[in-house]
Amino acid sequence: MGDLPKGDLSASSIHTSLLEEVVGSSVSPSTLLYSYKRTFNGFVAKLTKEEMLKMKGMEGVVSVFPNEKKQLHTTRSWDFIGFSQSVKRTTVESNVVVGMLDTGIWPESESFNDEGFGPAPSKWKGSCTGLKNFTCNNKVIGAKFYRADGEIPDADFASPRDSEGHGTHTASTAAGREVNDASLFGLALGTSRGGVPSSRLSIYKICWSDGCPDADILAAFDDAIADGVDIISLSVGGSFPTDYFEDSIAIGAFHSMKNGILTSNSAGNSGPGPETITNFSPWSLSVAASTIDREFVTKVVLGNGIVYKGISVNTFTLEDEMYGLIYGGDAPNTAKGYDSSESRYCSDQSLDGSLVKGKIVLCDELNEGNAAMSAGAVGTVMQDVGYTDVAFSFQLPASYVSLQDGGNISLYMNTTSNATASILKSIEVKDPAAPFVVSFSSRGPNPITSDILKPDISAPGVDILASWSRATTVTGEVNDTRVVSFNIISGTSMSCPHVTGAAAYVKSYHPTWSPAAIKSALMTTAYTMSSVTNIDAEFAYGSGQINPVKAISPGLVYDAGEIDYIKMLCGQGYSTKNLQLVTGDKSTCTAANNGTVWDLNYPSFALDAGTSGTIKQSFTRTVTNVGSPGSIYKATISAPPGVTIEVVPNVLSFKTMGQKLSFVVTLGGSFTDKVGSGSLVWDDGVYQVRSPIVVYTQPESN
Repeated sequence: MGDLPKGDLSASSIHTSLLEEVVGSSVSPSTLLYSYKRTFNGFVAKLTKEEMLKMKGMEGVVSVFPNEKKQLHTTRSWDFIGFSQSVKRTTVESNVVVGMLDTGIWPESESFNDEGFGPAPSKWKGSCTGLKNFTCNNKVIGAKFYRADGEIPDADFASPRDSEGHGTHTASTAAGREVNDASLFGLALGTSRGGVPSSRLSIYKICWSDGCPDADILAAFDDAIADGVDIISLSVGGSFPTDYFEDSIAIGAFHSMKNGILTSNSAGNSGPGPETITNFSPWSLSVAASTIDREFVTKVVLGNGIVYKGISVNTFTLEDEMYGLIYGGDAPNTAKGYDSSESRYCSDQSLDGSLVKGKIVLCDELNEGNAAMSAGAVGTVMQDVGYTDVAFSFQLPASYVSLQDGGNISLYMNTTSNATASILKSIEVKDPAAPFVVSFSSRGPNPITSDILKPDISAPGVDILASWSRATTVTGEVNDTRVVSFNIISGTSMSCPHVTGAAAYVKSYHPTWSPAAIKSALMTTAYTMSSVTNIDAEFAYGSGQINPVKAISPGLVYDAGEIDYIKMLCGQGYSTKNLQLVTGDKSTCTAANNGTVWDLNYPSFALDAGTSGTIKQSFTRTVTNVGSPGSIYKATISAPPGVTIEVVPNVLSFKTMGQKLSFVVTLGGSFTDKVGSGSLVWDDGVYQVRSPIVVYTQPESN
C-alpha cells in the first residue's frame, strides 16, 4: 500500500477496515497475519482468490500478490580483489550497522565475538529481546525472526539461530571478525574475515528449510529500516522476474532507498542463459559471482596408475587404498523397478546395494551422491559436461571429471577384468584465468527495463570459505557427520555479501552519501573484466569486479534519489495513482515529470537496439565532484564496432567540491552483433571514472 498514511490515521486500523470490507465480517488474528507499519504501508492476510481480486481493485492498493517463497541464492577472496587485512580503515567503522536478511546466524561463531567492542551506536533503535536459544552481544546488536504462518519447520529453530549455515556464511563474509587458522579440514587455510570486521550486525531471519516467504521478507525490511541499519544484504531471489511492485525484494529495497539505505542483492544462480537475473531493480545493487585464483582439484587414481584431475571439495581420504570400480549402468536396482537407463545417472534409489557396496561407482551425471551413499558405495566419480568452474561438497569421497576423462575411465573399466580406483583428498591449485564470471551466475539483460544494465557489478562467489552453523553439516545431508565451524560453498549468495561489505566500507568513509552515490563509487572504480565467451559480456559482470580500496575515493559520483526513480517509472508507464501510493507524496506523471530510462542518472549505459540494429539515442547524466576542488576531467570513449559515441561537453571543469555538471552521451550507427561493449572514462589525471556502454540486439522472432 506504499508509504505510511499521513496524519493521525493508524495503518493497522486502515488494514483492518479494508479487510472487513473485503471479507464482509470482523477480522480475526488468523486472517490478518502481518501489518507493516514502521516504515511503509501494507499487510499480509489470508484471502480466497475472489477476495484477492476484490482487494486488488480497491482504492489505496498498489499491488496484491501471493505470499510465495523465494530461494537462497567465502579466506582468500578479499586478498584476491586487493583488499588486504592491513587496508586503511576509519575509526567510525564500528558505527556502521549491516542488516542481514537470511537464515539467521550461529551466534557463538568466532566471527561474531564482541571482544573489544563498545556498546551499540547511539543511533541504534533495534532490539534483541525475548528470544529463546539466542543471545546478542556488542557485535551482533540486533536479531529477529519471522514466520507469518507460525509453522516452523521441524529442522529449524524458532529463533534467529541458523540451522542451515547459509546466513552464518553470508554474515561472516560481509562483516565477520578476523579468525586465524580457519579452514575446512585443512582446505582454504588462512584468516577468515569480513569486509568490515569492526562493524555491527543486525540479523533478520527470513529463510527456513522450506524457503523464504515474501510476507516475512517485507516484515524484515520494515524492521531493518526502522531499526537504523546502514546497509541491507539479501542473498535471496525468486525463480522468475516479476514487476517491481509485485516483488517483495524490489518493494523493500525501494523503501530502503527512500530512507537512505542501500540494498545489496544477489543476481541469482540460474545462469548462464540470458535474462535469468531475478534481482534487478534500479534502486538496488545487483551482484554477479566471479571466481578467485584458487580452485579445488580432486584426483582420481586408477589401478593402472593413470591419474585424472576432477573437481570437488573432498575432505575425505581413502588412505590411498584401491577399491573396486563399477559403472552405475551395470548396477540397476531391479528390485525397485530401475534399469540401466536410470542407474547410469545414479539417481535416487536406482543403484543395487549388493553390487555397489564397498566400491567406487562411476555415474554419467553430476548429482548429490545420495544414491551412491545409500547403496553403500565408498566413493563416486561423476562425468559431466557442466560446472567445471565450481567445486561442490559431497557426503562421501567424490570427484566429477570431464566427459573425455570419464570416457577414458570407462575404457579402462571395459578393458580390465578387475578395475580399481581411489579418490584422493582435494588439493588447492592456482587458477590463472581468474576472475571470470562463473557459469551458474544469472545474466542480463534486465527483463523489465531493458535499457538499464544488470547485473551492476561482480564479486567473488566461488569456493568461498566462511563461518558455518554447527547445527548442520558440511552438506546438510542426513548421512553426513561432519559438523564444522567453517565451510566452503559457492553462489551469488556469496558474492552479494562481498559487495555488502565493500559498500559498508565506503559508508564508513562517507556516512552522508546516498545509496546511489555509494553504488556509483563501487561501479565506476571496479576492475574491468572480460567474458569467457564474449557473448554475454557486461550482462555477466556489469561494471566489473569490486575494488573497495579505490571506491572510497571515486573522484565523481552519479547521484540519484527517489524523484529520479519516480521519473523513470513514469516513463515506464506506471500510473500517477500508484506512484503516489508508493511514494506517499503528490508525485505525478505529467509531461514535465515524465522522464525516460535513458535520463536516469545511472553509472552505466545500456541500449536495446531491437532487431534492426539501427540506433540513435541520447543519454543525459550528471556527475558530482567528490575528488579535487579544482579539477578538469576529459572524456575518453571506447565504442563497440559499428557504433558512434559522442559526449557533449567532452571536458568537465570543476571549481568546488560537491559541484554538479551535466553532459549528454549520444549513440548512433548500425549495430548487428549480439552484444557490443564500450566505455566512457572521465579522467583528470588522478581519478578515472569508468562507465560501461553496452549495445545489444534482440533475436528476430520466428
